[in-house]
Amino acid sequence: MVQREAKTIGELRESDYRVVSVREEMRRNLICRIQDKEAILPGIIGFEETVIPQLENAILSGQDIIFLGERGQAKSRMIRSLVSLLDEAVPVIAGCEINDNPYRPVCKSCRDRVAEQGDRVEIVWLPRDQRYGEKLATPDSTIADLIGEVDPIKVAEGRYLSDELTIHYGLIPRTNRGIFCINELPDLAERIQVGLLNIMEERDVQIRGYRIRLPLDVFLVASANPEDYTNRGRIITPLRDRYGAQIRTHYPRSVVHEIGIMEQEFTRFEDEDYQVTVPPYLKEIVAEITRLARRSPDINQRSGVSVRASIADYESLLANALRRAIRLGERDVVPRISDLPYVMPTLAGKVEFDTVEEGKEEQIIDKLIQGAVLAVFNRQFNVIDLEEVVTQFKAGRSVEVSDTLPSKEYAKIVRQVDGLERAVAKLEPGENVAVIACAVEFVLEGLHLNKRLNRDRVAGRTQYRG
Repeated sequence: MVQREAKTIGELRESDYRVVSVREEMRRNLICRIQDKEAILPGIIGFEETVIPQLENAILSGQDIIFLGERGQAKSRMIRSLVSLLDEAVPVIAGCEINDNPYRPVCKSCRDRVAEQGDRVEIVWLPRDQRYGEKLATPDSTIADLIGEVDPIKVAEGRYLSDELTIHYGLIPRTNRGIFCINELPDLAERIQVGLLNIMEERDVQIRGYRIRLPLDVFLVASANPEDYTNRGRIITPLRDRYGAQIRTHYPRSVVHEIGIMEQEFTRFEDEDYQVTVPPYLKEIVAEITRLARRSPDINQRSGVSVRASIADYESLLANALRRAIRLGERDVVPRISDLPYVMPTLAGKVEFDTVEEGKEEQIIDKLIQGAVLAVFNRQFNVIDLEEVVTQFKAGRSVEVSDTLPSKEYAKIVRQVDGLERAVAKLEPGENVAVIACAVEFVLEGLHLNKRLNRDRVAGRTQYRG
């Protein structure tokens, strides 16, 4: 008999199906992935040499895990991805609130059914996506939310308070034989943390003064911010001791990883009327803005600068490029340097500024943008090689650009300034005039930031001169 065709406990026994614990199940599937050289957590970028090996060790040793890291370091995403290490489906007793193991039921209702009906008890197959539970820890979270509470309706129906059947199970028991995550664990009140101790170690719990055995099979994972976890002492020591592995996450350690996350996560729309192209150096600038923000003394580093800042900045840049294309009737959507100021509202909402004067936030962000453009430009060019362009401006040439200037106008600028065509060609824009427009602005702004050209901003337009 095919295992998944089993409909009763008896048929399951005949199929020789072996029920294993969640930890053993995840461990077995992880070993298969390692042997087959498959990605352990698809879609997680930049942790291959740091976080992932620690995670593999924790799962291989069957340890509960706490992920420690600032906001926007993919903690929740990694935790939710662990579901992929579960089997496609497992058998549970039909109608059970806590997904009981057909061979070893936990709740009294299922024990009574098995005692009465034996192998005739029906089972169903629970898919992996229904074996994950999650709770954001808040100060008002209760034992009832996580573990359970006496159901007054069942008491009113005539059951005794001491009857186990009066219990309304909470989130953790309802995730029995699965993975349960508590996000921001330090925000959980200490009295609730104490309740977790018994679940994790002794496998029993007290509800309304009476004690019940609750030998749950749950893989417990938590996330926390290092500031809360280590400095404020908001996790009680015995609970911290119950977690087997403490895994430290981090922000992307290279521009390549930051760009990879941006491209993977930004919101996409099906705009068939428009062709979006983003030059590699512009992606690098967006990533560099975030990386500079993570080192800025004007930005609170304890709260961190999330990767979501890069993603949102990227989306804002594309949005302004699209807005320009719509208004000018152009089909090609290509962001430019002149679009970068439009990331200011996005970034301002993603960071916490240290003590600064009112109204200085925009100046701080503008400085970050300029620093990013300068850093990326100097990776692409040697300023000495652009001396011919600088000479043109010293001789009286001036150029005006803006985020509303049609792309075809930049082709004229290239022809007017000797040496500019060769500089633009180094960026490999091809024949696309919108990409050429981006390259022209990048070269001119890079020369300005290297103090080779002057720049004036008037009424939304930017003039470069000698």
